[in-house]
Amino acid sequence: MSSEGFTQLVDAHYAALYRFALSLAKRPEDAGDLVQQTFFIWATKGHGLREASKAKSWLFTTLYREFLHGRRRDSRAMSLEDLPPGESDIAAEDVDRAARMDASAVVAALQAVDEVFRAPLTLFYLEDMSYAEIAATLGVPIGTVMSRLSRGKAQLRAALAQEEKAAQSKVVPFGPAAGRKQA
Repeated sequence: MSSEGFTQLVDAHYAALYRFALSLAKRPEDAGDLVQQTFFIWATKGHGLREASKAKSWLFTTLYREFLHGRRRDSRAMSLEDLPPGESDIAAEDVDRAARMDASAVVAALQAVDEVFRAPLTLFYLEDMSYAEIAATLGVPIGTVMSRLSRGKAQLRAALAQEEKAAQSKVVPFGPAAGRKQA
């Protein structure tokens, strides 16, 4: 692949890969490293790809594998704070709270979802991948993708509910009687 072709590939896929990496790694520095490593691997091995139309899928799969590889390598240093939250906080109601929240609250709620569920949610909703594409990227059966999406949505609903409660608790009354005592 020519230098110009590589630049076009980076331009076409960098933003989407970075969003996916950020959803996995949670830290901008780590996300940037994952994307950089993915493009490095492409530069060294991507020429072996026979169909150029599959470059996007190849890049996402490679990024995810690099994330898992790094996570396995770093698992010995994991602290209690890094463990995923329990599923006992899942809300029973099925209300789309995202429409009432700002983007930063939704991103924060997504970060609260277990990584195993966050990856398919990100690929499905932010990258518009099909179940088959997600299954190929993550290396799991389609049924597993559907199950993880379902459980991930439940965790996301619970996290959004917590974000909404936190936002409501910060609301300060406004008006002429807000600061006066009633007689």
